[in-house]
Amino acid sequence: MANSEQFVVSARKYRPANFHSVVGQGMVTATLKNAILRNQLAHAYLFCGPRGVGKTTCARIFAKTINCTNRHEDGEACETCPSCLAFNEQRSYNVHELDAASNNSVDDIRGITDLVRIPPQVGRYSVYIIDEVHMLSAAAFNAFLKTLEEPPEYAVFVLATTEKHKILPTIVSRCQVFDFNRIRIDDTVDYLAYIAEQEGVSAQRDALNLIALKADGAMRDALSTFDQVVSFSEKNVTYENVIAALNLLDLNCYFRITSAMAQRSHVDLLLTLDEIIAKGFDIPQFVAGLNVHLRNLLVAKQPESAKILEIGESFASQYADEAKRFDAATLIGAMRLVTEAESTLRQAPNQRLHVEVMLLSLIETDEKKNA
Repeated sequence: MANSEQFVVSARKYRPANFHSVVGQGMVTATLKNAILRNQLAHAYLFCGPRGVGKTTCARIFAKTINCTNRHEDGEACETCPSCLAFNEQRSYNVHELDAASNNSVDDIRGITDLVRIPPQVGRYSVYIIDEVHMLSAAAFNAFLKTLEEPPEYAVFVLATTEKHKILPTIVSRCQVFDFNRIRIDDTVDYLAYIAEQEGVSAQRDALNLIALKADGAMRDALSTFDQVVSFSEKNVTYENVIAALNLLDLNCYFRITSAMAQRSHVDLLLTLDEIIAKGFDIPQFVAGLNVHLRNLLVAKQPESAKILEIGESFASQYADEAKRFDAATLIGAMRLVTEAESTLRQAPNQRLHVEVMLLSLIETDEKKNA
């Protein structure tokens, strides 16, 4: 019999419900909790940062917490009072959300300004969360300005944006601004490992590290990719399964390239590139990845700089060993050649030949240096 339980994507199922569970934004959550504990709330906040790092999630947690009637001593919501229950069951009349990406007209903002006049019936604050606020039209911004400048004491605005520079300075100046960071690779991997354990999924840390690298600091992207890989691998998330599910280029291909460089083997370079192309990988993607690989080798040469490598533990030792085969000047020179090739690749009439010349030039440069 088919399982009748409805599947909920990890990004929703494991969305943080309190400040403590927010990943990678400690400064933001600590500041918000302190403001709540000291009863020093501003009337407007601006949350800025890349996509998928927790801006809207923090806005919702903040809205729930300031209306909680039985907060814990550490400033977290109790989750049991009528206000918290109404929020968790998505029936709270104290929280109003507007997606400015699709509701960016003057009429949409007027709907908000009309609501602001009505005090909350339950709870202390009416919270208005406007997502992607930079998408508001100039006229909508102007219509919103007066309300933002002199709101009722019970109204709190939380504006979220991925493009702070597009917001009028007059709006920014009326808000407390919080800059959200890209989530660190280690934090993302730790959270994915926690979810894997909760879901009964077998997951290699190197595999989760690869997912985190692909997400580039966005937890929502990492969780979506995790779900995709789990479906593909039938709850056995290995490095090989992630490579196959996401059609990624194996790091070992880049190690083969640099090994051929060290051995000055023109044949191995060309054959490795041919194998990569035969598997259907995008040439610009390969070149960009090679540049990152060379950078990682340079970083791995010294223990002090090796700490900033965002790779799995097994690959960290492999990078350290491979880096010993090159001096820093060789790696820097190689990075210059690859960067130059990358910048001109899109205009090249024959991309494969363009990259082959670049690869052969890596050997030629090293040979001249050692001549």
